Amino acid sequence: MEPNNQYNSTGSTSSAKHKDEDEIDILEVLSLLLKHKLFLACCIVLGCVAGFLASNWMRPQYTSDALLQIDVKGNKAGKAMGEMGALLDVASPAEAEIELLKSRMVLTYVVEQERLCFNAYPKGAIDRLLHQEGRMDLEDLYIPEIARIEKWTAEVVGENEFAVYTPEGVKLLQGKVGEALAAPYGGDTLRINVKHLLARPGQLFVLAQSEPLDAVRGLVKKLDVGEKGKQTGIIGVSYTDRYADKAASVLNTIANIYLRQNVEMRSAEAEKTLEFLEEQLPGVKAKLDTAEKKLADYRLKIGSVDMTGETRVHLEKVSELEKQVLELEQQRQEATRLFKEEHPAVQTIMQQQSRLRSELSRLKKSAENMPRTQQDVMSLQEEVAVNNAQYTAMLNNIQQLRVVRAGEVGNVRIVDYAQIERRPSKPNKKMIFLACVGGAFLLGALLIYLLQMTKRGVRSSLEIERETGISVYAKIPKAENAILSKRNKGKNTKPLVEDDPDSPSSEALRSLYTAIEFATSDMRVMMVTGMVPGVGKSFVSKNVSALFAGSGKKTLLIDADMRRGVVYSHHKQGLGDVLSGHCSLDSAVADSITKNLYVLGAGKTDVSPSELLRGDNFKNLLDEAKAKFDIVIVDTPPLELVTDSELIYPIVDFALFVLHYGKHTMDQIKESMMKLDRCCEGKPRAFVMNHCESDGHGYGYGGYGYYGKYSYYGKDKKKK
Repeated sequence: MEPNNQYNSTGSTSSAKHKDEDEIDILEVLSLLLKHKLFLACCIVLGCVAGFLASNWMRPQYTSDALLQIDVKGNKAGKAMGEMGALLDVASPAEAEIELLKSRMVLTYVVEQERLCFNAYPKGAIDRLLHQEGRMDLEDLYIPEIARIEKWTAEVVGENEFAVYTPEGVKLLQGKVGEALAAPYGGDTLRINVKHLLARPGQLFVLAQSEPLDAVRGLVKKLDVGEKGKQTGIIGVSYTDRYADKAASVLNTIANIYLRQNVEMRSAEAEKTLEFLEEQLPGVKAKLDTAEKKLADYRLKIGSVDMTGETRVHLEKVSELEKQVLELEQQRQEATRLFKEEHPAVQTIMQQQSRLRSELSRLKKSAENMPRTQQDVMSLQEEVAVNNAQYTAMLNNIQQLRVVRAGEVGNVRIVDYAQIERRPSKPNKKMIFLACVGGAFLLGALLIYLLQMTKRGVRSSLEIERETGISVYAKIPKAENAILSKRNKGKNTKPLVEDDPDSPSSEALRSLYTAIEFATSDMRVMMVTGMVPGVGKSFVSKNVSALFAGSGKKTLLIDADMRRGVVYSHHKQGLGDVLSGHCSLDSAVADSITKNLYVLGAGKTDVSPSELLRGDNFKNLLDEAKAKFDIVIVDTPPLELVTDSELIYPIVDFALFVLHYGKHTMDQIKESMMKLDRCCEGKPRAFVMNHCESDGHGYGYGGYGYYGKYSYYGKDKKKK
C-alpha cells in the first residue's frame, strides 16, 4: 500500500494544531464530564451520604454573648489629639481590658467556679448521629494520678443513679445524683459528685479530669473578645458550648469575676495606704500619750507657769511649722512613688521642707533667751502639739481612705448579661451538606481530569498518517451494544453490524469495509492484529468478516490466537489441530449464524504456536483456504507480546492494524511498523482507530477490548 501523502501538513499548521491542543476547551471538559456521568453520579451520592453523616455527627453548639463598657475618661492622649489620634491609632484602653479578660488571672477563677476541669463525655456513635446523647454535669471529680490518663466510664443504671467503672471494666462504685462518693483505687481514692444527670438507663459517659491550665487554654480558644467599633470602649464577649445554659453561665461568671477584679484593682492603692496608716496609728497614739504625760508631770512638779503672749505666739508658730513640715513629708513620699528624686515635683517639695526647717531652727534658737521653766514647758507643749497634729491627720486620712474604698466602682460596667440561647449557632447543616456534595463532585471531576491527563497516547488520525505515512481507514466509536457489554466470550453471538446495524459503530465498520474494498480489489487474505491486548482486534475482524459475508462473498474467519482464542466455533478442532496434523481443514471449519461466514477456531496444540506457524504448514493451509473461500481473514495475537503476527504477516495480502485511542505513543507505533518491515517491507497495510468516543470535536476513544491478562501458553484455557 502506498503511503497516503494527502494528509501531510506544513510546520506552521502543525504548530497551530499543537497550540489548539494545549488550550482548554470548556465544551471538551463538559463533554468529558458527561461521558463519565455515572461516575460523577456515584460521587454525588457518596457526597450526599457523607454530608448527611457529617452534619448529624457534629454536636450542636450554642453561643451566648455579653456586653461590657470601659470608662475611657482616662484616655487623655486620644482626646487631646482628636481626629489625629484616630489617624495615628492611639491605643484604646479597651485593648488592655481585652487582654485582661483572657488572662489566667480571670479565667482561673472561672474554671474553678464552673467546674470546667471535670468532664463527662457521652459515648455512642448511634446516639450521636441521632442526637439522643445524655448529659452529666459534675460537681467534683478526682481520678487517681496513677490512672488519670486511662478511660474511666460511668453508666446510667436508673433514674438519677449511676455506676463508675475502672479502665479494666470493673465496677468501682454506684450512687445517686448529689451524693459525694469515694472509693479506694491503686493506693489512692476516686471521688465523684454528679450535680445533674439527664440520660436514659444504659447511656455511657467517659469521665475525664483535666489540669486547670489546660482547662484555661481550652476556655480561651472558645472565647471571642473584641471591641465594638474603634475606641468606643464597648467590649463584646461571646462563648460557645455544647449546652446553652452552660455557655450563658460561663460567660456571666467571666463578666462578674472580671468586674470584681477591676474594682479590687482600682481600690488596691487605697487599700495598701489604709493598711499602712492603720499599722502606724498605734505608735503615733503612744507618742502622743507619752508627750501629754510628760507635760502633766512637769506641771505637777513645778506648779503653774505664767506664759507670756510672746511665748504663746512663739509656740503657735513652731506648732504650725511642724505641721507643715509633716504634711510636706507625706507629699514627698507620695511623689517618690511616681517619680525619682531628681524630678522637679520632688525637688520643689524638698526645697519647701528645707525653708520651713530653717524657720523652725531660727524660732528654736530665739527661744533660748526665755526663762528655763518657760523653755521646758514650751518644749513639752510643742511635742504634744506635734504628736496631736500627726495623730489627728492620720485619723482624717484613714477615714477618707475608707470612704474611697467603699465608694470605688471601677472603670468597667456590665451592659448586657449573657442569656440562654434557644437555637444552636452551629453546625450549619445545609452548608455542610452542600459542601460535601460539592466537594465530592469536584473530587470526582478532578479524578476524571487527572486520569484523562495520564492518557499520553496518540489521539489524532492526522498525526498517525503524517508520522507513519500509513492511512487510517476508519474511526470506530465505542460500541454500547448489550452483547458486547456483557463480553460473551465463547458464545455464538451475532456481530454488531447484524445485531445493531444502525449504531454509529456499525456505520464506522461499514466505512472500514468500503475503504478496504476500494483499496484492495485483488485481496484474498487479510490479517487483523493489534499492538497489545484490549484494542478490540477480534471485534473488528468478526464484524469485517460479517460485512464481507453479507456482500455475498464466501468468507473464512481464522482465529490464529492459539494461546487464547476468542472466536467461537462449535467444532472442538481448530487451527492448532489442523497444523498439528490431527484433522483436516474441512473437518475443522464450522459454519456460523451469519450466512456465508465460516469459522476456524483456535483449536488445541501441545507445542508452541510459533513452531506451528513456522515453515510451510500455515502457508499451505492458506492456499487451501483460498481455493475454497473468496476472502480469508486471520485474527492474530497481539504484535508486541508474541512473534506469531510477524510469522503470519509475510504470507497475507493485506494487514489491518487496530489502534486504541490514547493508549499507544507515536514511538510505539513506529517501532511496531519497523518490526514488521524487517519481516516483509512494502506489504499493503492500514490502521483503524477503535473505541472512539465523542469529545466535543468529533470522535475520541474509550475503553473496550476482548483481551484481559494475556497468558503465553494459555494456562487459563480450559480443555473440555
